[in-house]
Amino acid sequence: MNHTQQSSEMIPDSVSIVADAGSHRGRGTILLVEDETFLRDATCEILESAGYRVLKTRNAREAFSAFSQYRPIVRLLLTDVVLPGQNGRDLANEIRATCPHLRIIFISGYPENVVTRQGIHEEGMFYLPKPFSLQSLTRKVKQVLEQEETENTNV
Repeated sequence: MNHTQQSSEMIPDSVSIVADAGSHRGRGTILLVEDETFLRDATCEILESAGYRVLKTRNAREAFSAFSQYRPIVRLLLTDVVLPGQNGRDLANEIRATCPHLRIIFISGYPENVVTRQGIHEEGMFYLPKPFSLQSLTRKVKQVLEQEETENTNV
């Protein structure tokens, strides 16, 4: 059994992990939080095709559970701002309480000025407006993760 198969067996049915073992372009695991099924699946597929592993969740509760289980391998939280129950900003705060240097990209269909009032422009937090293209998503993820790598090598 390979690592990907083993990992997917450990995640509850409501969460799935996807890995593209043949791609070496992207590196690392991304925790994706999106309540809209089509957008969640499409975003996961884009990230998978770019070479990332994806923990795919529907809401903050599932995301925090997946993060708690896979914290050592999660490099990025990619979350919608508006989620059922707890919003993406509150989820980010909760996760950052245990992992203060985790990179976060907020996605939202609301205009950036509305979203920035929620306080998402702190260090290590970024914004990507919906709808986004395949290129803009992969470019933003790569930019954020490369910035993390650069900062870690300069420490």
